[in-house]
Amino acid sequence: MPLTPVEFSYFCRTSILSMRPIQMVDTRSQYHRIQSEVDQAVLDVLESSAFIGGKPVQAFSEELAAYLKVAHVIPCANGTDALQIAMMALGLQPGDEVITPSFTYIATTEVIALLRLTPVFVEVDPQTFCIDPASIRAAITPRTKAIVPVHLYGHAAPMEKILQIAREHDLFVIEDNAQAIGCDYQFSDGRVAKTGTMGHIGCTSFYPSKNLGAYGDGGAIFTKDTELAEKLRMIANHGQRKRYYHEIVGCNSRLDSIQAAILRIKLRELDGYNQARQAVADQYDKAFAGHPQLTTPYRASYSKHVFHQYTLKLAAGIDRDGLVKFLSDRGIPSMIYYPVPGHRQPMFASFGSASLNLPVTDALTDSVISLPIHTEMEEEQLHYITESVLAYLK
Repeated sequence: MPLTPVEFSYFCRTSILSMRPIQMVDTRSQYHRIQSEVDQAVLDVLESSAFIGGKPVQAFSEELAAYLKVAHVIPCANGTDALQIAMMALGLQPGDEVITPSFTYIATTEVIALLRLTPVFVEVDPQTFCIDPASIRAAITPRTKAIVPVHLYGHAAPMEKILQIAREHDLFVIEDNAQAIGCDYQFSDGRVAKTGTMGHIGCTSFYPSKNLGAYGDGGAIFTKDTELAEKLRMIANHGQRKRYYHEIVGCNSRLDSIQAAILRIKLRELDGYNQARQAVADQYDKAFAGHPQLTTPYRASYSKHVFHQYTLKLAAGIDRDGLVKFLSDRGIPSMIYYPVPGHRQPMFASFGSASLNLPVTDALTDSVISLPIHTEMEEEQLHYITESVLAYLK
């Protein structure tokens, strides 16, 4: 039962005095757990002075490929570059249409416009927040060349249905796996695959707050296709196979050796990190179960949610801004992912997307709120957060 106002006021005063400050993502405490290994790995790179393309980069590529059970991993500078390089490697041409959810981070769709392709924004499922297969089907035209499903918040998109649509219409599938690395997807026949490995190309980010985060920027591209992997490597390295011989137009996108050395250590911890996030989500779910004004994150049977974010849906009439301020005043951060969907962003005005009718997406932008979730959360912090949310909703 939620605390009375007097009890809650006392609870807040005593909790703030005894707890560590609450962070959306506590990368410092996570670092402290692996500090000796990380420090030595960084010192080894400094001693080698092989800062670009050193042994840790190759080793990390091989270890990540083994973890994902995919043939090729091509490291790059960040997740946005990974998406751009993927689209370049598939030979998409200006005017080609790329179907993508509107409810996602801007990087997913930004690169489509950057390459002078046409973003086609479609609806998401109201439970999983991931791209809706029926909306994909309805959006396909003769100009459609690719689908970019996003595994949002750590939950897998419905890949079996998406892959079937892609096969029927001869479309490329580029998975945006920036928020779900380590997530298992189960097909209807029992087969299990990691998100990012089922389409033609998978892309991820190693931004520090990700489930597998570096201590700076970083990204990677995955594929099972050897010929495509060679092209991806070339594009990421100025379009060259051999130094100074540039066969195609490329870019400069590299994961540096220090970040690769750190990621090698953190990759060994990834399953444990995801399990810690799932445990936090379980406690949130328990605290909020059955509350008429809250909808907790859905977990489809085909997806092993890895909770990059823990995102609640608020019932109509709840003052979300008021809740954000209420929590902030009590030392609890929260975030809105995402307040403006892609189809309503000014940068896409020339595509006429603002007139699209995407009611689920628009409703989510007005009702979602993400609570702190990371690998180092403490029982006392979770209790304080959940009691605070419930106190606001009384």
